[in-house]
Amino acid sequence: MGLHRTLDCGDFLCLNSGRGIATLNEYSVCRRSYGSLIIFATLSASFIGGGFSMGNAAKVYAIGIVSVVGLWGFSLKEFFVAMFIAPRVHHLRQCISTGDVMAINYGKSGRIIAGVLGVLVCTGITGAQVGAMGAVFAQFTGVSLLTGILIGCGIVIAYTTAGGMRAVVRTDVVQFVLLGVTIPLTLVLGLRAVGGVAGLRAGVPAGHLALFHGQMTPMMVFSLFLSFMLGETLVPPYLQRLLIGRNSRATAEGTLYSAIFSVPFFAVTGLIGLVALALAPGLEGNAPMPFLVQHVLPVGLRGLAIAGIISIVMSSADSFLNAASVALVNDIVRPLAPRPISERAGLRYARLTTLAVGLGSVWFALSIENVLDILLFSYNFWAPVVLVPLVATMLGVRARQKTFLVGALCGVLALSAWHWILRDPLGIDGLVIGVLANFIAFGAMHQIDRSVGQAEKSCMSAG
Repeated sequence: MGLHRTLDCGDFLCLNSGRGIATLNEYSVCRRSYGSLIIFATLSASFIGGGFSMGNAAKVYAIGIVSVVGLWGFSLKEFFVAMFIAPRVHHLRQCISTGDVMAINYGKSGRIIAGVLGVLVCTGITGAQVGAMGAVFAQFTGVSLLTGILIGCGIVIAYTTAGGMRAVVRTDVVQFVLLGVTIPLTLVLGLRAVGGVAGLRAGVPAGHLALFHGQMTPMMVFSLFLSFMLGETLVPPYLQRLLIGRNSRATAEGTLYSAIFSVPFFAVTGLIGLVALALAPGLEGNAPMPFLVQHVLPVGLRGLAIAGIISIVMSSADSFLNAASVALVNDIVRPLAPRPISERAGLRYARLTTLAVGLGSVWFALSIENVLDILLFSYNFWAPVVLVPLVATMLGVRARQKTFLVGALCGVLALSAWHWILRDPLGIDGLVIGVLANFIAFGAMHQIDRSVGQAEKSCMSAG
């Protein structure tokens, strides 16, 4: 199947089957019935949220095009997932969450730890999205930032709680089409307002167009690239997208299309930040993209663009809300419950916990100003502990629970020492050091286990 593949009846049937969800399995992965184009649309809409759109524009506005280069680390990660991990998900058909995958090798403790950290990272990333929603509502309606955050968060909680993955995918597809039209349109009209490419170059500081400058050394740029490459790899919503495909081929193709799409999209949102800087130096927070929409688009197109921006943010927020509620119930409550929890009870708990996760995301949104900074902070809850053992399991590596725990402990200690004690020397983010430490410790322990196992087999054969 190629890019020319059209949507078939199965795709449309699944998009219109939001009623009648009776189990947590349906709420999480919707019977694994989606084709490559639906996976492409919902995966793209999930990761292109407020951070990778408004947050990227605001970062480029503040520090220059280096932010775009950093985000291309995320794009490279998607290529790797499409090539090496997505084709292997066929052996995970029984899984509905990250904890389920971790339990294959690391048992109950691996499942619970993945669940706790999955809830934290999803809550933080949802906070980035509701923070962006608050900025949009504040910019266009004049309400306070807090009021805007509560309005946007309330809307997402309502339809995510009711429909689960089906509602999320249905809205993601519509929102993806809308953002694919409105965001490039905003850039085109913004460039025209600033006098084209020549006017843009003349209107922004030279440092903003350079990859390395006073604020960003080569090592810092490389660290930023790695942080985006590693930070969101296989976080719960993206793993769910790998599990909803009708087969491994559809999953791999949809992921590859999403990786390709992300490269120019990150460039477009970054350029929007530069155009806003050329037109209005002195903006604060996440205002550059909403400012450009409000000041360069005619009234009719302005409404469409506002809808597009809101859609971008909601498409990511709903995905992370759904994934957090599933992680909380399936990976924490179920293994800790004194009695087995039925599918219907699990579904009920998942819907109830969506509200709690939403409230936690509001705290993140109010605590950290820039939505891209919220993302980078949230990654610390995930990558240094879960990424290495999770990838190993998905690639078919058979490792023991002790190997996972030693790697996780080393990852946490390395992150903590590098960031809070040494204060990120050389501009290298602690997340990168944490993942590296986990990888070294996990690999060493796994090799020791294999060597011991082979020695035991040799002794038994000799005996």
